[in-house]
Amino acid sequence: MKTFINLAVGDLSRSRSFFTALGFQFDDNFKDPAAIIMKIGPGCNAILVANERFTSLTPKAIADASQTSEVLLGLQLDSREAVDEMMDKALAQGASVAREAADHGYMYDRAFSDLDGHIWEPFWMQAPKAGSD
Repeated sequence: MKTFINLAVGDLSRSRSFFTALGFQFDDNFKDPAAIIMKIGPGCNAILVANERFTSLTPKAIADASQTSEVLLGLQLDSREAVDEMMDKALAQGASVAREAADHGYMYDRAFSDLDGHIWEPFWMQAPKAGSD
């Protein structure tokens, strides 16, 4: 099974540049002038859809992600350093801090709002020790 998360965006080109700077890749085999597929991980993708097209996909109004939380997108990374690196890259590309860093000992997480206000939560979680429940 594959997952495709559809996110409304104001400017496809700007969004592609932003996420490319964070290290994401895109499926250039998908040809649609109003949408692009961003590869998040094995079997998981985000379809960034221009606002105008997104309105044709649902009878509901598009949530203004800068004012309303419609989804939180968690991204499990390999280390605390990788979390900080992604966060630094996002902020350098115009993202804003959505929540301050939280260090729970076994887990470290941060959060940023992308250029359209969607909240992304890069986090690292320590693998459970062998034999633990």
